[in-house]
Amino acid sequence: MYQVLRPSRSEFVPVRNLRYHVRIWGAPSPARPPLVLLHGWMDVAASWQFVVDALAEERHVIAPDWRGFGLTEGGAVDNYWMPDYLADLDWLLDHYAGDTPVDVVGHSMGGNIAMQYGGVRPQRVRRLVNLEGFGMPPLEPAEAPGRYGKWIDQLKRLHRGEMALASYTGPDGVARRLMKTNPRLSQDKADWLAAQWSVARPQAEAGDRWEILGDPAHKIINANLFRVDEALALYAAIQAPVLAVAASDDSLGHWWKGRYTLADFQERLESVRNVRMERVEDAGHMLHHDQPARVATLIESFMADEGP
Repeated sequence: MYQVLRPSRSEFVPVRNLRYHVRIWGAPSPARPPLVLLHGWMDVAASWQFVVDALAEERHVIAPDWRGFGLTEGGAVDNYWMPDYLADLDWLLDHYAGDTPVDVVGHSMGGNIAMQYGGVRPQRVRRLVNLEGFGMPPLEPAEAPGRYGKWIDQLKRLHRGEMALASYTGPDGVARRLMKTNPRLSQDKADWLAAQWSVARPQAEAGDRWEILGDPAHKIINANLFRVDEALALYAAIQAPVLAVAASDDSLGHWWKGRYTLADFQERLESVRNVRMERVEDAGHMLHHDQPARVATLIESFMADEGP
């Protein structure tokens, strides 16, 4: 099992009628603002442990489980919307940082949230690191009728119990699933993550099943179309310096088969007033698992840089 170097502690914070679970490392310091780590889709805050352990500096680190993930309630909803994450983050920063601008790192969905939030609340973000948070391919208005229909159809499937997440006979099955999804993940890290990513729940028949700590409603598509012009307006409103980090494996090529490419994402980044891009070698989409030391170094050097 992976040996944790910097143990976290759990706190629960009231956020918009939800009981939000937040992992905390370190203690507040007047010398440095909080470092806020935002996990991706179907992930949990504990996923940042490897990066936190690799940091050279002791930081006050705040990492929430997004609504409907990990130990944070979902609020009995049957689908999730990007604006909710933005408001949730604002509530959490009210609690942990007050008026102090924070350093934000987001991975995947968390990176997309960080970029949008940086445009909505530019005064609250000192520096922003986006790990593989590429946004979505463009959608045309003509796709709206089919999109809304697909959303309704998926809601019906969810309510019929047809979109449940996979369950496993034990945490070893969860670890195998994690390693199958990410072949670079070592056995010790997979075993540790499995215990954070799932929980044993009794079944109607004898025995327990280990279920992923994620609401199946997250699988429902967003009914509204992703608008590139809106994303670019949010990017343009970001005041903080931005570091965009991509892994050497081409996630976009794998997902979208040419419909949306890394070059397209780089073109969108031209709307950000102060941005640079880095690449992490020998890493896939879960680069904070694959190369935590390299990711930690990139984060710390960028946060410490006082240049423009």
